[in-house]
Parts: sequence; C-alpha cells; structure tokens
Amino acid sequence: MAKIVSDFKTLWHLVARRTRGKTHAERLESFYSGQAAGYDDFRRRMLHSRQEMIQSIDVPADGVWVDLGAGTGENAEHLGEHVDRLAKMYLVDLSSSLLEQARQRVSVRGWKNVAAVCDDATVFVPEEGQADVVTFSYSLTMIPDWFRAIDHAYELLKPGGLIGVVDFYVARKHPAEGLKQHPWSTRTFWPAWFANDNVFLSPDHLPYMRNKFETVRLEERRGKIPYLPFIRAPHYLFIGRK
Repeated sequence: MAKIVSDFKTLWHLVARRTRGKTHAERLESFYSGQAAGYDDFRRRMLHSRQEMIQSIDVPADGVWVDLGAGTGENAEHLGEHVDRLAKMYLVDLSSSLLEQARQRVSVRGWKNVAAVCDDATVFVPEEGQADVVTFSYSLTMIPDWFRAIDHAYELLKPGGLIGVVDFYVARKHPAEGLKQHPWSTRTFWPAWFANDNVFLSPDHLPYMRNKFETVRLEERRGKIPYLPFIRAPHYLFIGRK
C-alpha cells in the first residue's frame, strides 16, 4: 500500500503538478522537492539501462568520475565495491532535495571518496581539474543548454577519457545510416508528453555526441513506463571516448 501511495504522489508531480520557478534550479527544485523520497523506486522502473551504462564502464584505478545530473546518487551504488577504486566521485546536481538524498546515501554507505555537490552541469569543475569518466543518466534532457553540457564534459575529460550517457530521445526524421528511424507518431507524441515535465527529447543528442567523441558503444532501445503497459518510450545508451 505504501508503494502505491508513493507512486501516486510521484505520478501527481509528473502529470498534474505545475512546475514553478524563474531559473532552471528553481524549476528543478519545484519538480523534485515533493517526490525526492520516492524518486529511486519509481524511476528504477522507468529509467531503463542506467545500471547497464554505469557498469559497462571500466572503473579507472585512482581515477576521477563526475556524474552530472546525479540526482539521488544511485549511480554510485551501481558501481558496487568498485567505487572504492576511485580517487573521487562527484555527484553533481542542481536540486537540493535530490542532493539531500544523495548525501544520506553517501553517509549510510560510508563512502569517503564520494561527494554530493550542488552545481551546474555546464560549469562544474572538480578539484582535480579533469576527469577520467563523465556520465549523464537521464539528465541531458533536463539541461536546457545540453550542447554546452556535452562540450563541457569534453573539456573536463582527459585524453582517452570516457563519456557515458543514457536518456530518452527521438530519432531524426532522416537518421544517419545505421541509426534507428522512428515513425511520425513516436517523433510527435513523446516530445510533447515529456515536455510537460520540462524534459525535452531531442533528435540531435546522438548526432552531436557521435561527431564529438569516438563511439565505443551505442544502443537504441525502448522501455516500459509505469502504469502505461502497452507503450514503450525510446531511449539510447551511448559510450564515447575523447
């Protein structure tokens, strides 16, 4: 029963509650403040391929990992015991409510090398200056200047460093050879549906990243949405090398 109540609360914020705020940070906090506690359980059933993306990246010994738009910090858990191999992992987000959950997670797990930081994904720079890995897990669609975030990730990465991204998207009407082609219904419905929550699906994520990075892995998939049993939302998993 508690799970159903939590789901209903999350769904109300997703579908009915109006997001307010003049700045991006204010809008994020307005959207997430009422659902932060139940965020992980609901999103785990909605945000597919996150764990696979994180775990498919080799954890660099004594490396620096920056997770941009980290939310509650669950991605650090997906690393399991390998998180201890890192010199530092930064969980970066603009939502103070989600970061509070991340800080609680860091405290409970006793991670000494993981820090939750309130900052903008387009400007954050770790103390070390550069990173071995930068990841975006369903955050790129919520960053207004997503291209700046990708450019900044490129600047942060050391030569040979890896970027990992998983997110919702729609294909271009005429995609490049080898990429999936979505029907008109997909390219029309999903951007409108997600835009209600200030999640902006783009046909340009993959072309932009494929142009900027060497493609290590690319998967284009569809995944279930809770309580919508007969439809699947498109998402991609991208890993690239600088």
